[in-house]
Amino acid sequence: MSKRIIFLCVENSNRSQMAEAFGHMYAPPEVEVFSAGSRPSGKVNPKAVEAMAELGYDMARHTSKSLADVPAEFDYAVTMGCGDECPTLKAKKRLDWQIPDPKHLSPDEYREVRNLIGRLVKSLLSEATA
Repeated sequence: MSKRIIFLCVENSNRSQMAEAFGHMYAPPEVEVFSAGSRPSGKVNPKAVEAMAELGYDMARHTSKSLADVPAEFDYAVTMGCGDECPTLKAKKRLDWQIPDPKHLSPDEYREVRNLIGRLVKSLLSEATA
């Protein structure tokens, strides 16, 4: 049975994009992974692209998306520490990961946030496919 996971933040340019990328890297074929934002910036942060390229993932096909660009129902909806500004949608299970916005962090701090997201996505995928 197929499962759908979405990662949500405000701009859909950093945290949720990296979470989606990790989802594509680690999810089995029966899990669909998406990301979206409440106020999409219209672009993926080059720092996120570079951080994921360091791990061998090419984010060139990623775009900053709104909720109108993704399906309406999910098994898991994960907000990325954006509080009341995070969009809501129909999901069987909701999680809020309090992840700092890495947009203005140094490269090393940015990598720490990226690595945290990667660990959290792996853990979620273990739960979702158990």
